[in-house]
Amino acid sequence: MSLINVGICGASGKMGKALIRAVANNNKLNLAGALEHKTNSNVGKDSGVIANIEATNVNITSNTDKFFAECDTVIDFSFADASVDNIKAAMTHNCSYVLGTTGFNEVQIKQIKGFAKSIPIMHAANMSVGVNVALHYTELLSKSLNEDYDVEIHEMHHREKIDSPSGTALALGNAVANGRNIDLSEKSIKSRWGIEQPRKRGDIGFSTQRGGDVIGDHIVTFAGNGERLEIAHKATNRDVFANGAVRAVLWLKDKAPEYYNMKDVLGLNSVSYTHLTLPTILLV
Repeated sequence: MSLINVGICGASGKMGKALIRAVANNNKLNLAGALEHKTNSNVGKDSGVIANIEATNVNITSNTDKFFAECDTVIDFSFADASVDNIKAAMTHNCSYVLGTTGFNEVQIKQIKGFAKSIPIMHAANMSVGVNVALHYTELLSKSLNEDYDVEIHEMHHREKIDSPSGTALALGNAVANGRNIDLSEKSIKSRWGIEQPRKRGDIGFSTQRGGDVIGDHIVTFAGNGERLEIAHKATNRDVFANGAVRAVLWLKDKAPEYYNMKDVLGLNSVSYTHLTLPTILLV
């Protein structure tokens, strides 16, 4: 079986380096390209050296056309505006796309879903296998626990993270909203500063912390009268995201153009839990 030629966008960032290591260490993949903005000081340097592994003989480039021409699949954990432009370039070269960028607005999300009519795009706010299982069970619990249980979503990340709440926190919020068959935008509370009234039934609250080098902590709390149930995930290194992205690359091979997510990659969309009662779920 021929190797999949993989390119990394945002190659010299923290996630980019983790992705370079993950791709270089997978015997089914070939690191074909590493892309950065032309002003980045690492342009021209060996991507392996930048990622603290042996030289890969793949230098970081700012030449977009050359980069996409050499790739079968692209992994992108960069910035929202850059990712939209990158996907447009990928379409001209018929590249599959694994998208882990967060911070998109509604217009950009609509654009990306439109792009997925031309190339297969797997988009996830978080590619950790554990997080995506947590998303699945958050939605499932939300279906079983009605609005008698107040939902609060807390996240903490390193001091350099820009978007807030995190894409994963918003994904968890959407999982709750999907379970309740409501619109998150109508029920989300992202700040209580200055609010001097009781919590409204059905609200989905968010809280955010930034500090230190925290990779990513997320907790979903279902708070009822007399009890609380929590789903928590804590990432201790970026390899979990990179390994999930690699898994997505392998799954996406030969897929038809469509807008996919990690549930598709992990087979969770085909799993039915309609026969389970809540007590059974809690024992899983």
